[in-house]
Amino acid sequence: MATIIHEIIDGYRYLNEELEDPRTRNWFLMGSPWQCLAILTFYIYFIYNLGPKIMKNRSPINLDRIMQAYNVVQILLSIYILYMAVRLGSPNNYKYACEAVDYSNDPIAIQIASVVHLYFVVKIIDLLDTVFFVLRKKQNQVSFLHVYHHTGMVLTTWAAVKYLPGGHGILLGIINSFVHLIMYSHYLVMSLKIFKPWWKIYITQLQLVQFFYLIFHFSRLIWMKECAYPRWPAAVMIPQNFFMIILFGDFYYKTYMKKSAKKLAED
Repeated sequence: MATIIHEIIDGYRYLNEELEDPRTRNWFLMGSPWQCLAILTFYIYFIYNLGPKIMKNRSPINLDRIMQAYNVVQILLSIYILYMAVRLGSPNNYKYACEAVDYSNDPIAIQIASVVHLYFVVKIIDLLDTVFFVLRKKQNQVSFLHVYHHTGMVLTTWAAVKYLPGGHGILLGIINSFVHLIMYSHYLVMSLKIFKPWWKIYITQLQLVQFFYLIFHFSRLIWMKECAYPRWPAAVMIPQNFFMIILFGDFYYKTYMKKSAKKLAED
């Protein structure tokens, strides 16, 4: 038994200390996985247990102004990440076919790692989407797709900052930040009630295109044998994005295609 415990401790130290990027070790929430896991554990507990109990005998909370400010913050963060990606990831600095992680203390390499870390922090902030659903008593919107996507993004981006803050994987953050810029702009327009946006269906289509392209992007790691970026992220990201296509495809079918077919049948 003592040998097993010793091996577990050694394995944990190997994963958390020996494999990590030492540059990001002391950054926010990066010292160990326990802080991040604690946040996700409380998130799950709140949205499925504590939050519904608190709101059970209460009226929905009006969060219009808070959500408008939240949407503006999300838009600005997405713009900043995209701006930094364009500035740091010029054709001279980033090769989209295959790019290794620069673990040096070069100023550009440090800046890239810091933007990846900011992207991880944004994924933590994204958890508020679900909290708002609960406080507004829209528990039906706390779907498996929604929760799985948010928790999965927190875990994968934490791992990115911990082990691979840059390189081939940062294209995921660039594409996703663009999608979020469009998505939170849509939410802001809806909350302001200036007019009813007509492009919601295209946001879901954009998300599906995102997943298809990311499968292609990470598949390159398999056949490009001379790529210095490790292959193990492909084993995570390819199945993950296939799963997201299934979940988002099911949502798309039920939300748009099935309803449209039903409406045509009624007409």
